[in-house]
Amino acid sequence: MISFEAVTKTYPDGTVAVDDLNLVAPTGQLTVLVGPSGCGKTTSLRMVNRLIAPSSGRIALDGESTEGMDVALLRRRIGYVIQHAGLFPHRTVIDNVASTARLSGTSRARARAIALELIERVGLPAAFAKRYPWQLSGGQQQRVGVARALAADPEFMLMDEPFSAVDPIVRGQLQEEFLRLQRDIGKTIIMVTHDIDEALKLGDQVAVLRTGGKLAQLATPQELLTAPADEFVADFVGRDRGYRSLGFVHGSGLRFSPEPTVRLGATAEDARRATTDRWLIVADEHDRPRGWVQPAALSGTISEADLNLSGTSAPVDGSLRQMLDAALSAPSRRGCVIDADGRLVGTLRVHDVLAAIESDGSGR
Repeated sequence: MISFEAVTKTYPDGTVAVDDLNLVAPTGQLTVLVGPSGCGKTTSLRMVNRLIAPSSGRIALDGESTEGMDVALLRRRIGYVIQHAGLFPHRTVIDNVASTARLSGTSRARARAIALELIERVGLPAAFAKRYPWQLSGGQQQRVGVARALAADPEFMLMDEPFSAVDPIVRGQLQEEFLRLQRDIGKTIIMVTHDIDEALKLGDQVAVLRTGGKLAQLATPQELLTAPADEFVADFVGRDRGYRSLGFVHGSGLRFSPEPTVRLGATAEDARRATTDRWLIVADEHDRPRGWVQPAALSGTISEADLNLSGTSAPVDGSLRQMLDAALSAPSRRGCVIDADGRLVGTLRVHDVLAAIESDGSGR
């Protein structure tokens, strides 16, 4: 647990960066700090490992005040991940990752063994261990940065906009990988981001800060979306919060309709025999949906060029938001629902999801 008790940071020129901050980051959970520029997010984060000293108040790790701790020992207890990873350019990936374990007194052989395990755990091939940072993409470097922070097996982690320096596709992949990793390791984490969608996706709880470092609301992502504390929080979370809140409502109970499919390479006549509907799903040999085609418009054999790729797929155990998006994005308005292996389970229509939303009602 990391606790802030009436923490304030005032600079010599009178600027108040953080003002009487009280919050608790629970053990084993991820707490995300969000807010407009200049609201004290990064200052709050850096006060935990005393890169910045509080002007007043108390920060504690599992009830023990950080003020009297030896700074070097304090920082060894805390993993730290920053933008652009901050890797040592002259060291290989394995030596970068092993460095924090070595600082904690781990033998070189053991530290490298830990590093190799973590390299694979964050989703990188073992062969990357001998590469240098300049030989990696931005997303790969961020994975190495996370692995390095974990190598000393810290009790706590601080993450300062760790995924902001990569493109949106890689960012989404890193977020999913990090969620998987956090489910396995269960660290106590405080993370800073400027992206409210990232905060809602990753956080067990989200702290919204106002300009001047005042806490506006501390709540779960679902609570922020369905019960913002005031107009500031409501505006910051965004106008489409009603739609986004569906991401926290499970789509259980929805019934999926069977859907005919056809394979790539099939003939136009095969497609027209498969359905009388305007749209038809093309699936691969493992029954994973590839896209939609219009049988009436086909000639010859079905190729990649014939596919309409606008539709998304929702996992069978997914949220109402995923289900609704799948239905709305499909040209047929029948959303594909897939199992854990990506195989087509069936489809659902927009009105099926809306009926589920309606029956969920205020219980959300």
